[in-house]
Amino acid sequence: MSQQTIKQQARRTAREMAEKRRREREGRERRVIDLAEQVMVAIGERDAAVAETEKRAGAALRELTEREGLSLSEAVESCGDTVSVREATRLRRLASEPMAEDGGGEQGGDGTAGLVATESGGAGAGSAA
Repeated sequence: MSQQTIKQQARRTAREMAEKRRREREGRERRVIDLAEQVMVAIGERDAAVAETEKRAGAALRELTEREGLSLSEAVESCGDTVSVREATRLRRLASEPMAEDGGGEQGGDGTAGLVATESGGAGAGSAA
């Protein structure tokens, strides 16, 4: 085998190996992006669910105080150890905030949901008052 043939074969093998590594990196990058997207979607769904349940809790607390005439302290006492006065105040405030027309009231401009829950400390924030 001539020296030139050996060099050509070595270059071909090196190019093939580089191409194989490039394809493997691209495949991994696609998998990483897909998994990161799954994480972000799941977190957004969780945050939206938390925001919705917190609004429902706030609406019930508002009814206890406005319709049933309980003070906020009495309403909290009626709920046992599940909520503090501070948390109840936050939840009532959430219940009075209007939802957006598209139903995504807590959705940020980047498509992430649950900014209200995240910015306000999320579920259970302030419950140890």
